[in-house]
Amino acid sequence: MKLLCDIYRSPRKDEMYLYVQKQDGVSRVPENLRELFGTPVHVTTMLITPERKLARADVHKVMHALQEQGYYLQMPPVQDDEMRAIAAQNSKLPRG
Repeated sequence: MKLLCDIYRSPRKDEMYLYVQKQDGVSRVPENLRELFGTPVHVTTMLITPERKLARADVHKVMHALQEQGYYLQMPPVQDDEMRAIAAQNSKLPRG
C-alpha cells in the first residue's frame, strides 16, 4: 500500500507536524485541532509506504492514522520526565 501525503508544520509549536492525505488536505482534521495547530505551513509532499523510514514516527502508525482518521499529528519530542508522563497519558486518550 502507498499513501501520498502532505506534511505541514505548526507556526505555533516548534517540531509539531501534521500529516494528511494529499487528496483530502486538512478537510478531515477536526476544527479544534486546526485552531490549536494554527495556519499549516506546507513542508513537503511524500509517498509513504510500509517500508519507508520516518525520522520520528512509526510509519505503520502514520499510515493507520491517515486511513482511519485522515491525519496524523506528530508532537514535539518530550523534554523531561514530567512531560514524558503527560505525553504517555495523552497517548492513551481516545481520538475522535
